[in-house]
Amino acid sequence: MCGIVGYVGRREAAPLLIDGLKRLEYRGYDSAGLATIAGRRLHLRKRAGRVANLAALLETEPAPGEVGIAHTRWATHGPANDVNSHPHVAGEVAVVHNGVIENHTLLKRRLLADGVEFLSDTDTEVIAHLIAQHLEGDLVEAVQEVLPLLKGTYGLAVMSPRNPDLLVGARFGSPLVLGIGDGEYFLASDPSALAGLTDQVVYLQDRQVVVVSTVGWQVLDAGREPVSVIVQTFENDAVESDLGDHAHYMLKEIFEQPEALEDAMRGRLNADEASAHFGGLNIDPQQLRRAGRLILTGCGTSYHAGLVGEYLIEEFARMPVEVEYASEFRYRNPPLDRDTVIVAITQSGETADTLAALRESKRKGHPTLAVCNVVGSSIAREADGGVYLHAGPEIGVASTKAFTSQVTVLAMLALYLGRMRHLSPVQGARMIDELLALPDAVRAALRCHEQMREIANRYGDGANMLYLGRHYLYPVALEGALKLKEISYIHAEGYPAAEMKHGPIALVDENTPSVFLISGGPIFEKVMSNLEEVRARGGPVIAVVGDGDADIIAQVEARVDDMILVSDVPEYLQPVVFAVPLQLLSYHAALLRGCDVDKPRNLAKSVTVE
Repeated sequence: MCGIVGYVGRREAAPLLIDGLKRLEYRGYDSAGLATIAGRRLHLRKRAGRVANLAALLETEPAPGEVGIAHTRWATHGPANDVNSHPHVAGEVAVVHNGVIENHTLLKRRLLADGVEFLSDTDTEVIAHLIAQHLEGDLVEAVQEVLPLLKGTYGLAVMSPRNPDLLVGARFGSPLVLGIGDGEYFLASDPSALAGLTDQVVYLQDRQVVVVSTVGWQVLDAGREPVSVIVQTFENDAVESDLGDHAHYMLKEIFEQPEALEDAMRGRLNADEASAHFGGLNIDPQQLRRAGRLILTGCGTSYHAGLVGEYLIEEFARMPVEVEYASEFRYRNPPLDRDTVIVAITQSGETADTLAALRESKRKGHPTLAVCNVVGSSIAREADGGVYLHAGPEIGVASTKAFTSQVTVLAMLALYLGRMRHLSPVQGARMIDELLALPDAVRAALRCHEQMREIANRYGDGANMLYLGRHYLYPVALEGALKLKEISYIHAEGYPAAEMKHGPIALVDENTPSVFLISGGPIFEKVMSNLEEVRARGGPVIAVVGDGDADIIAQVEARVDDMILVSDVPEYLQPVVFAVPLQLLSYHAALLRGCDVDKPRNLAKSVTVE
């Protein structure tokens, strides 16, 4: 989502700011801008579209200065254009802002009554005008006067020619980090923006203000008192973020999945105990054994991983599990027993709705765990404990390796909880062997790459597609449909296969392919009946099938237009393997349609607004 970069030092700011914005492009945005200070003059440059547009503008209209702020915007108030791009300037104040100011309408009305003229449609411009009204010489004091007036969320970076060697940052509900270099300092919404510049960072907490100048830095609390903070070292993933030989980050990350799964499992499977081991749960095993219910919460792809987790934990740990959209759970106020544990699932660790759900759960005294990919993220820091995915940076907006890593971690969590309850050592040992074989099964699934390209060529110009599965494969159907929608803009829906006849079958015609995810076992015949219902109405059928049963393969092949074989794995691990061809289908459909695979329109990697 929106990205912030700020710089104070001895070097020209603009090139560093542009480089930082480029590292944040994966988060999703629709415009970019920067402001610098040279002497007592403020230079402002803004452009709708990609950072490359802003960089081209700077070629003809440079922005000199050794102090500056920059921003990539994901529109929340007002369309994507030059005027609505950040930074926003009022008087001698320039502001960049991540988040949403919920009371901006009331504040704007008051400012208009004072004779203030607004240039943009944004909520952020309100902040700039308020700070300008309060600025009597000390920028830090002006910012601190304005912050209590703001309702909503914000990550802010503010500067003014009145204090030309100073940056002020503030955070509430939207991430902001301070980067500490050698005689130079940085602000960023994501430490990845600082790769190659510094690896020393301070993660700001809510309601903290950071003051950065050419001579040092200081963090203040809401009471304007200095606070002691911890300087941390973050892992520089710049090398891992290179595309290598791949055309797009999404394709790179799809092919990284076998190694990502190995990293997720490394050191966590204990053969001696026939169980899993997690070093960061920070919840006593006895407390987990007493837990009466788990609630898994997340958004988008993470929610789909949670649905798989529900099947896993209920099957192997025999614990009641509910899966909630974080955006609903944070407001729904359901009655929760004291022995309920909340598990937040997130790739970025900054998703606003998931963070709010976690905080509400903590406020009510429930133990909280996080399944997260980003070390140092807000959710990772605020949860009582959790499990890192160790999937490496995921740059493509459409999540791939994070999903399969989340499912794998949830399978290990099901093993861990099951072994402390009723699973026998023999069952636990078998699960470990099956998990360890999973990366090779994914490597085999990746061999369908060219086949998925051919299928995309046949169906990629359509307007609709259905994804259908049962049991463990139902959440995969949801995830497959989401991937197609996200990057190819083809309308797609996922359903339990048996629900076809309760409405969605009305959509079936010769131009609407259906992707069936087919498993063996007692529901095989039921799924085949659903498949026949689609065929009877002339709908093309694509099937993904495990390669372990020749009779099943023969039956499916005789009834479908296209069949993709994947490695036969236990049913509870099928979501990981079956997801791979669906990811590749989405990728090739997007390429065929000329879509921006890594930066699909209107989407953001880290959704830090409600």
